[in-house]
Amino acid sequence: MQPPFHRPRRTATPRTLTALALVGAVAGCSTTASTSTDQAKDPTAELLVQVTSVHEATGMTLLEGPTFDADGGLVVVDVTAPPGEPKVLRVDTGSQEVEPVFTNETSAYTSAQSSPSDGRLYLTDFVSGEIDSITPEGDDHTTFFSGDVDGTPMKPDDLAFDEAGNMYVSDTTGHAGPAWEARGRIVRIDGKTAEATVLAENLPAPNGISFSEDFAGLWVSQYAANRVDYLALDEHGTGVETSHAAVHFDGGTSQVDSNAVDAAGNVYQAVHGQPAIFVYSSTGEHLTTISVPSDDAEGLDSATNVAIAQGTTDAYMTVSGNDGGFVYTFDALDEGIRQSNGG
Repeated sequence: MQPPFHRPRRTATPRTLTALALVGAVAGCSTTASTSTDQAKDPTAELLVQVTSVHEATGMTLLEGPTFDADGGLVVVDVTAPPGEPKVLRVDTGSQEVEPVFTNETSAYTSAQSSPSDGRLYLTDFVSGEIDSITPEGDDHTTFFSGDVDGTPMKPDDLAFDEAGNMYVSDTTGHAGPAWEARGRIVRIDGKTAEATVLAENLPAPNGISFSEDFAGLWVSQYAANRVDYLALDEHGTGVETSHAAVHFDGGTSQVDSNAVDAAGNVYQAVHGQPAIFVYSSTGEHLTTISVPSDDAEGLDSATNVAIAQGTTDAYMTVSGNDGGFVYTFDALDEGIRQSNGG
């Protein structure tokens, strides 16, 4: 284990072209915007711990995930970690200790989720298009899914599990192009056979994906369109019956990223381009915005994901920028459920 880092102020380091291309899948431009109508009442998150520093090899760090493992540890991934540096880490939210869990030479993991079927961690690899699996301790690394989907490579970003352990993955293909060249997909992967089925296609770079509180549908954030769609599923979860645009995000140059859902059905929408989480009701009402302290915001440009501990209102947001990668904490509007792990 390693102790929590002190929070230094850092200047920006040169970014490599490879790292820039990668971070575009889960991130966007860095400016500040807000849709809150009453910012004075909006809560401010508190710093829990610094998890990573900017990597010299890639010129950045970008925390994602997050998900709670079977022992209650908060697992995060560092998307831009170079070979040899931890790519999966565990944060003890009580002691604030940070522990490396797993690394390899090639992967760029953009999300992590714990399966309800076997308790293993499943990781989306944006570089290879694969979905890997490890134990919560970081052992027994296997590749659960690989290959094309309907003849086309996948760029898996986030994933969500249904109650039976089947995966629903946002394929963010086209993230670096204009919104009108929509090539993204939502892909269902059978939890037993790893058979992939396209549920929706021609989407503007879908990013966040979370089940509604009743598992009736999916909340999908469309990165290139700055909106959140609702996809109503059939009773077997193998097809989309209807879909519609549910929330339009007026973020300016910032863009919607990952999301999560609480027990009341509220959608916590993370954003790249500003270190804040926007919370909406299931009917699309903007309820509140959670931001980092103003003194911290200068060195932080994104809050790309969020998780709420099940049965509590303890919420955690992954925040990154030139100062490093951090976990901030805040009180959620309602209790966490399985769907409250960031997807």
